[in-house]
Amino acid sequence: MESLLYSFLAGSSTAIGAVVLLFFGPPGKKTMAVLLGFAGGIMLALSVFELMPEAVELGSMTTVIVGFLIGCGMMFGVDQILPHAHMSESDHLEIENPEKFPQGEASVLRTGYLIFFGIALHNVPEGLAIGAGLEASPELGMYIAIAIALHNVPEGLAVAGPLRAGGMPGGKVVLFTLGAGLMTVLGTGIGLLIFNISPLLVSGSLAFAAGAMVYIVNDELIPQANSMNSHFANAGLIVGLLLGFIIL
Repeated sequence: MESLLYSFLAGSSTAIGAVVLLFFGPPGKKTMAVLLGFAGGIMLALSVFELMPEAVELGSMTTVIVGFLIGCGMMFGVDQILPHAHMSESDHLEIENPEKFPQGEASVLRTGYLIFFGIALHNVPEGLAIGAGLEASPELGMYIAIAIALHNVPEGLAVAGPLRAGGMPGGKVVLFTLGAGLMTVLGTGIGLLIFNISPLLVSGSLAFAAGAMVYIVNDELIPQANSMNSHFANAGLIVGLLLGFIIL
């Protein structure tokens, strides 16, 4: 139950992004740069300083390398197959695989639905990461959940923006955004079913979580943060990395 609670709290943070957008508009570039950089620093620290060493202790170097590469590969595959979008600047969305999105003003709402679907499925591996961390220790699971929660706030903005622009009522936008985030809980639930089979599988799962998070940081968080303000992004990344090192 603890792992499901952590994943629920991490996933529900997407709704924060929707609420911020509805009441205050998109946040400034410097604020977003710091937030994304900080989340990236925390996730890198968790992956390098805790997940990977713990995975080696429970399994073998081969298991860790294979698990890490599978984690990276899964996130790459999800990015290639599913439509995805994120806040690259404070005033508009950057859409990956734009050919997957319909064109024209009348299709803005449909575009929002596609972004919702893509981000929802992106959140499943993040839930697996929380579950894998909790198998190692409650503290590690909590830290991963906090890092993912920080990452999910900008994703909430990415989901809410086109849905609201397409005419969806504010309350429904929040519910849709929350639903996308709560796919994290599904990922954690899947993890609970498979992680207890053997220590070797837990080792591979920890390495998988590390690979998935490193891919997210390098593919999404750092480029987004630098596109807004590289100095503030670096400050956030450094603080997040050092804080992660201290608390771990």
